[in-house]
Amino acid sequence: MTAGPPRLLPALRAGLFGTRANTLITLATLLVLSQVVPPLLRWAVLDATFTGNAGACTREGACWAFVAAKLRFILFAFYPPDLQWRPVLVMLLLGAILAASAVPRLWGRPLILAWPLTILACWLLLQGAFTATPIPSNQWGGLPVTLFVWALCLAAATPIAILLALARRSTLGGLRTFSVLYIELMRGTPMVAILYLAMLILPMALPDGLSIDKMLRAIVMVTLFWAAYIAEVIRAGLQAIPHGQAEAATALGLGYWRTQRLVILPQALRIVIPGLVNLAIGFLLATSLLAVIGIFDLLNAARAAAADPQWLGFYNEAYIVVAAIYFAICFGASRYSRWLERRLAGGRAGPAPAGGPSATSRKE
Repeated sequence: MTAGPPRLLPALRAGLFGTRANTLITLATLLVLSQVVPPLLRWAVLDATFTGNAGACTREGACWAFVAAKLRFILFAFYPPDLQWRPVLVMLLLGAILAASAVPRLWGRPLILAWPLTILACWLLLQGAFTATPIPSNQWGGLPVTLFVWALCLAAATPIAILLALARRSTLGGLRTFSVLYIELMRGTPMVAILYLAMLILPMALPDGLSIDKMLRAIVMVTLFWAAYIAEVIRAGLQAIPHGQAEAATALGLGYWRTQRLVILPQALRIVIPGLVNLAIGFLLATSLLAVIGIFDLLNAARAAAADPQWLGFYNEAYIVVAAIYFAICFGASRYSRWLERRLAGGRAGPAPAGGPSATSRKE
């Protein structure tokens, strides 16, 4: 008969007061919470205003009426109200492709082909395709733009990063030098400078009469920028794979690319899952820098909503809404990362089969 799981109360007592250090930390935490929670609760709930206009709100409490009035603008910015079903559909499509990509049994060629089709459909929807009046990118904004730029740049940067990581480990001197210079140059340049390059310098380098949409220029430059960071994480995973793996694959007659695709990269990517998810979360938060070139992402739309003369000054409420959305996405990604890491590790573990290498070595 196996022992059941420990009871909750003894486990909490041991964790909070099991040692002198734990007791001091617990008491200090309770002291801080006693000073922070009551004023926060009073501001957010007891003295808050949930309905009405700006005149009904007081500075002593939160004005959730502002959130109710401006939530549509925070989520969609200047997108035409009668067509806001389009960005809603974009979010649903992005959520569907991300959810499908999170299921390991769906990984394969159909999913790879589904990504560019989904991105193209999202782009056409945001552009107002098949409508009488196209919608310029200046009117895009809010959560759909944040998710669209993040998903597109991350998906496009990953294969580029894999090639850069392989090139940096290549025996070809010219290819390796190019990869090193590219990665170090991008990693040594602030993302704000990359965005200004896309906004100001890139148009001047184009031939006369040729112009590229501001949103598209930003996506291209951000993709190239993120690829350098992802490449270094993937290179760390490649370096963790023993050389014997590639030598064994070569001995079996596999070429370089088949060895990388079937043997090396699956193991390397499994190792760097936490690092890749950490980068993805950081990239999502970095999309707020799009505001410097006039793109109304989620954070910039919330700031603009609080600058409305009719609702001027309710920045705390606007930023709390944005923080809650960012936290929900990032926390979900973090939990998924832990689940995927455990699942792949579980699939990798297991006893050696009978008559396997260990048995052979004993016989020898």
